Amino acid sequence: MKLDMHCHTKEGSLDGKVSIGDYIAILQKRGFDGMVVTDHNSYNGYRYWKKQIKGKKYTDFKVFKGVEYDTIDAGHILVIMPENVKLKILELRGLPVQVLTDLVHKHGGILGPAHPCGEKYLSVTNTKKYWFRKNILAKFDFIEEFNACESEESNCSATMLAQVYRLAGTGGSDAHKVDCIGTAYTILEEYVENETELIAYIKARKPMKTGGVYYHGTTKEKLGMAGAVLTQSFWFYNRFTWLVKTYSRKKTLRSEK
Repeated sequence: MKLDMHCHTKEGSLDGKVSIGDYIAILQKRGFDGMVVTDHNSYNGYRYWKKQIKGKKYTDFKVFKGVEYDTIDAGHILVIMPENVKLKILELRGLPVQVLTDLVHKHGGILGPAHPCGEKYLSVTNTKKYWFRKNILAKFDFIEEFNACESEESNCSATMLAQVYRLAGTGGSDAHKVDCIGTAYTILEEYVENETELIAYIKARKPMKTGGVYYHGTTKEKLGMAGAVLTQSFWFYNRFTWLVKTYSRKKTLRSEK
């Protein structure tokens, strides 16, 4: 089963440029059997598919619910929850990674760092949290070892981390634009029908093959050295949003206990 496990849609990510319907059509043409929708701190892309497309089109294509969550201290984390679990807190960015990990595992989900050896602040190995507590990697369920928008060096380092910590390795395009869709893949040795089966497959450390081609049209590459300014702006944005939404997160956590 061929999956793209890191996908951003127009309906769910502010920087997404492709509607989920068009996204699916492109992946199918490129031989994919399914995708994990991992919009930034949002399930809106997945919700749109469930309400507007599911059962009407692309019935032989699997769409799994995920999220790319912005932690306050460990960068971007990919999260997959069982299909019957709904946690509003996962759409409110800024939880510490330890709280996120405990919350996800408590409700039967799995998580792992996106592009773990990538940009400062956005990737777990380039955060202060990692340098003070490297054992946080041992608590993850998988590591994204191939990301089409990263460098070869970044992905090689991610693969080494997966081997050292004996974690499953996943692959995803991290696509926001049409020309990046389907540039990376994860191949499972058997088909899974829902998020629960995908979670069980990954937790069981069953064989997975990852790979793809490198995409060179990211905003980071186009900006060159100026990309450092963009990265720094993400840090300020995360901090500002964390301050604004702290009360909402606490309120939501209390209601979901």
